[in-house]
Amino acid sequence: MRLSWKQVYLVVFSVLFVSVAAPVFDSNDALALSGSSISEQDLTPDEQNNISIFKKTNKSVVYVTNSRLRRDYFTLNIYEIPAGAGTGFVWDKSGLIVTNYHVIENASKVDITLWDRSSWKAEIVGVAPSKDLAVLKIDAPTSILFPVTPGNASKLRVGRKVLAIGNPFGLDTTLTVGVISALGREIEVSGRRIEGLIQTDAAINPGNSGGPLLDSKGELIGVNTLIYSPSGGSSGVGFAIPIDTVLKIIPQLIEHGRIMRPIMGISVLDDSIAQRNRISGVIILEVTRDMPAAHAGMEGISRDRRGNILLGDIIVQIEQYKIRNQADLFLALEKYKPGDTVKVITNRNNRKMEFRVRLSDPES
Repeated sequence: MRLSWKQVYLVVFSVLFVSVAAPVFDSNDALALSGSSISEQDLTPDEQNNISIFKKTNKSVVYVTNSRLRRDYFTLNIYEIPAGAGTGFVWDKSGLIVTNYHVIENASKVDITLWDRSSWKAEIVGVAPSKDLAVLKIDAPTSILFPVTPGNASKLRVGRKVLAIGNPFGLDTTLTVGVISALGREIEVSGRRIEGLIQTDAAINPGNSGGPLLDSKGELIGVNTLIYSPSGGSSGVGFAIPIDTVLKIIPQLIEHGRIMRPIMGISVLDDSIAQRNRISGVIILEVTRDMPAAHAGMEGISRDRRGNILLGDIIVQIEQYKIRNQADLFLALEKYKPGDTVKVITNRNNRKMEFRVRLSDPES
């Protein structure tokens, strides 16, 4: 059958009209449609719990995109290129967003996309590379900001159900479910050691980084940080920063822009020098005058009358924590706050020395 030009025109117009007029559904629309055709009796209690948590929390999850500036080699023009993407979540109604540090590392520009598809330029408030955490801020109306509810670290148990919401491979607001596989894990990322992590079998694929790990009440118990996988895909071993670490670090990043470790008032030699000389511990290079270590009587490197270098104190222990390198030193100091007095054990000329050091505020 042959169609006239008038009939062809009507068909094309009808198709275009339907395409333009058809509504665009997001994950919430799809959820509402699926919910309208499924009764509560069709769902198990666990399925009802999963759906409830997703409905409660998916508007808290954001899409984080990282851009960098590059200069053209021939024209010298500066242009912007995509550098990565990940997940984050709304921390409070003021527009603070929490994500992983590695998601926004070396970014020239960071954009946040909210649940309603609105996009907002983000300002970096503070970063903690050693904990893989970062805080951003957007100027969005409070009416479209839905903060997560922090959970309780004391209730974490191996075997407890957990849920992760993120943007794996750019697929927005994806829900995965699993259990806590282990607690207190320690891993090394880009030379930075992170300890006390939650291990989970909930799928955490590239793009999930920075998203919330939730318990069965929909409360935040961790920040998804990475997977352990030779292929780069989820293999049932994912890690999250626990809520107690998050609640300790995020307020410091908001107030100071960085982690506020208490200090002893010392400078130290690089670990490589200690390793070359087969020395276990942290070698003190210099003790700052009128600072805690100096008041306690600790000593740095000096020279004798002939100009020979004499080692001073080598820190080997702080309270019960063994110190083998600078990473151990930083991790030990993080457990205390300015004003705390700690026992520091050193080696000096093959003698064990013990000091009581009252830690100081780095901004004092």
